[in-house]
Order: sequence, then C-alpha cells, then structure tokens
Amino acid sequence: MSGVRAPGGEVEGAPDRRTPAERAAELRRLIEYHNERYFVLDAPEIPDADYDALVRELRQVESEHPEVITPDSPTQRVGGAAETQLFAPVRHRIPMMSLDNAFEQSELDAWADRLRRQLPDVDLEVLDFSCEPKVDGVAMSLTYVDGRFVQAATRGDGVTGEDVTANVATIRVVPHELKTPAPHHLEVRGEVYMPTATFAELNKRAELQGSKTFANPRNAGAGSLRQKDPAVTASRPLSFWAYQIGEIDGAVPETKAAGASSKRRQSKGAWPPASQSAALALLGAAGFPVSPDARTVRGVTAAFARCRELEAHRHDLPYEIDGVVVKVDDLSLHERLGATSRAPRWALAFKFPPEDRTTRLLEIMVSIGRTGRATPFAVLEPVFVGGSTVRLATLHNEDQVRLKDVRPGDLVIVHKAGDVIPEVVGPVLGPGAEVDAEGATAADRSPPWTFPTVCPACGSPLTRLPGESDTYCTNIDCPAQRVQRIVHFASRSGMDIEGLGEERVVQLVEAGMVADPADVYLLRAEPLATLERMGAISSKNLVDAIEDSKSRPLSRLLVALGIRHVGPTGARALARDFGTLGALRNAGAVELAAVEGVGEVIADSVAEFFSNPKNVAAVDRLVALGLRTDEPGATGPRAGATAAVGGGPAVAQTLSGKSVVVTGTLEGYSREGAEEAIVSRGGKSPGTVSKKTYAVVVGDSPGVAKTKKAEELGVPVVDGTRFDELLETGELPG
Repeated sequence: MSGVRAPGGEVEGAPDRRTPAERAAELRRLIEYHNERYFVLDAPEIPDADYDALVRELRQVESEHPEVITPDSPTQRVGGAAETQLFAPVRHRIPMMSLDNAFEQSELDAWADRLRRQLPDVDLEVLDFSCEPKVDGVAMSLTYVDGRFVQAATRGDGVTGEDVTANVATIRVVPHELKTPAPHHLEVRGEVYMPTATFAELNKRAELQGSKTFANPRNAGAGSLRQKDPAVTASRPLSFWAYQIGEIDGAVPETKAAGASSKRRQSKGAWPPASQSAALALLGAAGFPVSPDARTVRGVTAAFARCRELEAHRHDLPYEIDGVVVKVDDLSLHERLGATSRAPRWALAFKFPPEDRTTRLLEIMVSIGRTGRATPFAVLEPVFVGGSTVRLATLHNEDQVRLKDVRPGDLVIVHKAGDVIPEVVGPVLGPGAEVDAEGATAADRSPPWTFPTVCPACGSPLTRLPGESDTYCTNIDCPAQRVQRIVHFASRSGMDIEGLGEERVVQLVEAGMVADPADVYLLRAEPLATLERMGAISSKNLVDAIEDSKSRPLSRLLVALGIRHVGPTGARALARDFGTLGALRNAGAVELAAVEGVGEVIADSVAEFFSNPKNVAAVDRLVALGLRTDEPGATGPRAGATAAVGGGPAVAQTLSGKSVVVTGTLEGYSREGAEEAIVSRGGKSPGTVSKKTYAVVVGDSPGVAKTKKAEELGVPVVDGTRFDELLETGELPG
C-alpha cells in the first residue's frame, strides 16, 4: 500500500474518479457519523484535525460546485445530532453556535478583512479583542434561577442538548449558589475539562489495573461526564472554565431602573455587561472559575500575536488547549456583526497545528537501547503532526502494544506534543473510518503482534525481568547497545557534543572508528573527512566540539556514563556533595544515600556501577584522556580539598543559597547551560516558581505560567539580557 491516506480512506495524490456530488455525499456521511461519535456518544474515533479536514474538503467541494449543496449538509448547521436515550433532551433557549476556524495566518487576515468591511467606521487597531484559550473539553450550558444552580446541558446539535445536571453538580468548582446578585434567569456557558495532571493520574491507575487508558484529556473528561451514576463522575475530578454569558432574563436592581447611564453599563460590576471582558469579570465575581490566561488586547495585530504566544506556550498550561478564541470585546458590535447560519461573525477560533492525526501503521519493530532495553516502535506512513512529519512512533513496551491492540495495517491515531517523542495512541476501528483504499475492513486485520524472542541486532535472547514491564537483550556486546551508549554519552544532558547524533555515531561505529565513549576523544579531523557527508570543515567542527566537552563538570560526566537511575538532578547533588570523581567513586552505598536528594535506589546503582572493574577501567580511560573530574562550587561535607584532574578555576559562589528560575531562551546559553551556570555559583535552578524564589530570569518566548506566577507572588523578574550580571554579582540588576 503506497501513498498517504486522508481521513476518508482515500490515498492522497491518487486520481479521484468520483463526481463532485458523489464525493460530497461521502463526506456528508463520514461527517454525520463522526458527529454522532463526538456530540452524542462522546466517543470520537478520529482526532479533531482529521474531522476538520473532512469539513474543509466538503466546504471546498460545495464552494466549487454549489449545485451539490443540500439543506441538511453539515456545513449549513451547527454540529452533531442530539438524539440519545441516555439523558433527557434539553432545548437551548438561545442556540449554542459553533465557531468558524482559522488554521493559518492568511485565514486570520481574511477574518480581519471581513470585519473591516462590516465595520467601516471602526479602526481595528484601536478595537479591543478578548483572546481566550480554546480548552479541549465539553461545551456546557449552566442555568441559574435566582442565583441557584438548576440545570446543566451539553451543546448537542446547538439547538438541543442533554441534561447532565446531576453529573455536573459533582464538579467542585461549579458554584451551586452565586456569590453576587445576578439576573433572575442566568445562563452561563463554558467548558468542562479534565486537567492534565488528573488525566495522567487516571491513566496511571488504569495501567496498574490492566484496563484500557484514555487517548486524551478530552475523551477522559467526556467519558467521565457521560456516566449514568454521578458517583462515577465525582470519582474523576473534572473542572470548568466559564467563558460566556448566554441568556439573561430579569435584571438585577443595579441596572433595573430606567435610564441607567451607559457609563454604569460599562462598569465591570454592572448587569448586563457591555463587553466580553466585563462579562468575564462578572462571572469571576459570581464564583465561576475563569481562565487566568484569557486576556484583552488592543488591536487586531496584538490579538493575532497573542494567538502565537499561547501556541508557543500551550504546554505550560495545566490544561489542554487546541487553539485560541478571538472575540470582538464590545458586545454592542456583536449585534451589528450578527452571525451566519452556524457561527457568529464577531468571533473566530484559531486552531493550533494538530497534535493528533490518523495514519497507517505499516510495521512494528523493536529497537535496542544503551542498557539493552528492547522498545517496540511503529513504522508509519508519513503524517504531519505536532509541527513535523512523523514516520516513527514509540509503543513503549510489550504490555502497551497488547493493551492498545494495534496491529500492522491498522489505521492508528498518532500523538506528538511539542518536543515529546511521537506515540501511537490506538487503532481507529469504526464504520467508515477503518476502510482503506483497497477496501480492507476491521475483519481483515492482521493477527495480534507478538514480541520477538531474540534481539534484532545481535540474535541473543530477549528476556523480560520478573515484575517489570521491560524486556532486555542479554548480550553486553550487542552492537545496538554500543551505539546508544555513545549517543547518550554525547547527548545534551551528558557531554553535549554538538554534531555527534545517532546518525553520525552509527556511521563511526560501522567505519570501525569508535567502539566506546573513550574512542570519541581519539578521533582526528583528517580520517573523519574521508567519510561520506563529512568534509574538512565539518570534521574540524566535530573535533573541536569533542575537545570542548572535556571541560564539562563532573555532574555532566556522571549523566554521560549512563549509570542507571542517575539523571541530571541526582548527578548534580552527588557532584556538589563529593566535589571530585575520586571522592565519589570510593564512597559506599550508605554514604551515597546520605546525600540530600539521593535515595537508596540511586545510591545502590552508583555503588554497583563503580564496583564493576569494567566500568572503572572505562572511567579511568576517560580521565586519562583529559576529561574534567571536579564540580565547580562544590560545598558538600565530603567535597574536601582534593585536587581535581583537569579542574578549572574556582567559581565565585555569588548565588549561594538562592533559587533562580529561568524561563525562555537566553542568548549564549542552552537550557542545561543556564542551569549549570546557576548551580556552579551555589544556587538552585528549580523548574517552578515559589515564594522562596530569589528571581525569575525571563528570556525570549518565556513560559506564560512562570511569568504570571512571579507577578502573583511578587518575585523579582530579571530581563534575560542581564543574566550574566546576575551571575557575576548575585544581586538583582537595578
């Protein structure tokens, strides 16, 4: 099977022999099916991005061939069907409309152009816009009568939803009684969602119990909400963001009197609100949770910049978002702009690049890591997801493959969030979704995949240790382990040797130039230049990078050695406490475990590593080649004054006892380099902001959550351009 299949099952690039009417009919069928899965059953089978692609194609077909449009086409109405037997139907007094989507800057610009045509007397650069994170959850309508919660209903098809009052009543943050006076009848709209931390905990429990995990927080939240027994919903902590006021019936005394001034209406404490920002303020005062990341900005250019800002920091938020909703802030303009048959003209949803897409799983293979661990991975038909084209994705371990029941030939969902390694979430098995271009159906699936019994790299037996989920190659001389050990040694968290990635290491191993990490330091530019894709300049650059790595501190060397359970944090704790490699390697497990932040597991692993003569010989060889073996600024009780082999000058402890958080990119520093600079001067570099934080250094593209937390706690913020000044003096720049 060749080509990349689109959501409908066809092969992209293959000649389409269907007429426009036939393709439109097929697209309508697929969209109706997936609408029911999403809106009615809360069990979507394909990612939002694939659903959006179907809708966009239908719109394009109907635009080019208006004669194929039907009155009941999904493009002519809001969303999915609302027929269900699980919950009682609720008819919305004001329809809950969908939003038009924008996926590219050109579509944002087109929306702005439409606003200019509809509001010729308004300068969009002085107009306020409300920019709100588009939470990936379940749209909800909450009704309050005389300030008391009386009903909750899903959106459904926008006209009729489902009564889920009992379940929503279990959500702790939903107020049962409002804190401020409100209209007699008040409808509040928002999103029920599952926080990412709760989602991770829910899936962790499911894995321990051997039950199926949820694909994403949206599915987990929807599934938790659609429980017949509210106690089940209550056991899965959900949350809620209010983002809009729906219907108001009956004014509160403050605005009931005739002739209330427009100035009073503009007040954020007055009903009805005059702007979206005032509405959010009213909702917050009444007791509703409102996203702290919602922001009102001046001008359409600033609004689009806010979209990009949230896109860059979407993973800093404690909840999942898939875009930003941009709204004209002035509610009086909403009336002028009006709406189409399905969406308001005064708002637009800017959708981020998809992090979930469907594609075909071609083959399941196994890779061998530096410790011998055998990890199954999927070979995929290329798919663009999470900002890059993905061809390979992890399947974690044998149990996960069995639990997900993915098989070669399946259409699968692939997830990739930012820099996270792509993973296969599960198969897509449902009417219409599992039929491929050759007509294969779920009944034609290949047999369940079984884990191999021998190593694909060396043919040695693969062994699964008792009580563990991982499988290992038992051959210590396995060539695959050799490659991965060197790759890890040169990685950014290890010796940080630029230009020595996996592809280059494989080339060097196959050429017989390196067999272990120490061989890396024997490489010379002239022989390297003879290799394919290596010239004189790139060879010299690699040799220079290798030489520079010799000056890395002891903590980096400990990470690079690949000692089991020893990561950057544990390595820094050990290096700062003992000061030198000599002191550390001679310590016993009890002495190692006494180091703050180092438990028995790490201590036993380090002691075992240095008790192995082969490991000691390998380390001695590295030391003889000139690698640094001390930790700058080590002040622990066991550091002593032992001379360091290859040690550099002492670093002034300007940040002793001070906690400095770095967010964003600093010129001249990698993330690890900035942390190292702080720690080497006696400071700490945690990943979160607290009252004990001395300062937050803000570089380019900083995290939204960290900067906001610093403002809330009154923690000093230092511009990234003055980081060196902070390091040198330890004082906050004036």
